[in-house]
Amino acid sequence: MRRSSVIRRALLAAAAVALATGCTAQAAGTDGTAAPSPSASSSVSPSPSAPEPSDTAYASPSEPTATPTEGDSASPSASATPTGKVLAKDGDENARVREVQARLRQIGYFDRAPTGFYGTLTGKAVSAFQKKRELPQTGAVDETTWQRLLAMTREPTADELKPATTNKLDKPDDRCMTGRVLCISKESRTLAWMIDGKVVSSMDVRFGSENTPTREGIFNVDRKVRDDWSKLYHTPMPYSMYFSRGQAVHYSADFAARGYNGGSHGCVNVRDRGKLAALFDQVKVGDKVVVHW
Repeated sequence: MRRSSVIRRALLAAAAVALATGCTAQAAGTDGTAAPSPSASSSVSPSPSAPEPSDTAYASPSEPTATPTEGDSASPSASATPTGKVLAKDGDENARVREVQARLRQIGYFDRAPTGFYGTLTGKAVSAFQKKRELPQTGAVDETTWQRLLAMTREPTADELKPATTNKLDKPDDRCMTGRVLCISKESRTLAWMIDGKVVSSMDVRFGSENTPTREGIFNVDRKVRDDWSKLYHTPMPYSMYFSRGQAVHYSADFAARGYNGGSHGCVNVRDRGKLAALFDQVKVGDKVVVHW
């Protein structure tokens, strides 16, 4: 009887030791997995094959890793949260906006010449760029969007930032597809110098006001005057190419200075003097002129 009592006490003591060294060596983590306890016995050596715990074993939920696409190279900005400071947004008008537009144009997201004004078209272009790169489609340029754009593009040249022709050419009129033609569109406000259906050069143009409209139709260049002067309006008309009585294509300093805030007295104004000077030397008397919508 005494012997069995001794055995029973020995068994109870062994069980107590097992509970002390085994059941409290690990505590449940917040995710339900076991985590080492600081109270674990120092006499228990970890297995040589057990991996060391690491604080870089998983990505933080606030820093998702983006997959580069369309030639986009991986960079520190690719994994940054796109919630940084907004650098350019709707309504802004400055040099940064002009650079954003020029860089977006390099990779096919902005099909207009840079204007420096952040409007609807720029916002849509930025949203499309963000969508392709799985960034929040805010339509505004934050720090992350800007860094991704920098990584994909090069620094714009002066001509890319401020091109002479800011208006996008529309589809040429069918009457412009043969021969040598000054194809002038009132719809896109452009002049395209075309030879056998191919655009050789193009430039922005401005037309007559409502009271002095530019005539539409098919004409021919009937005379050229390099340094002309309007006796009626007392203004210079460099590089004049007359096509319909007193109406001519010519350079306008007023157009260059004020843009579309003004209008002509029926002539087709050009604001890029250099381009028009080169065109003047190419056009011959008798070449066709088409003014159309």
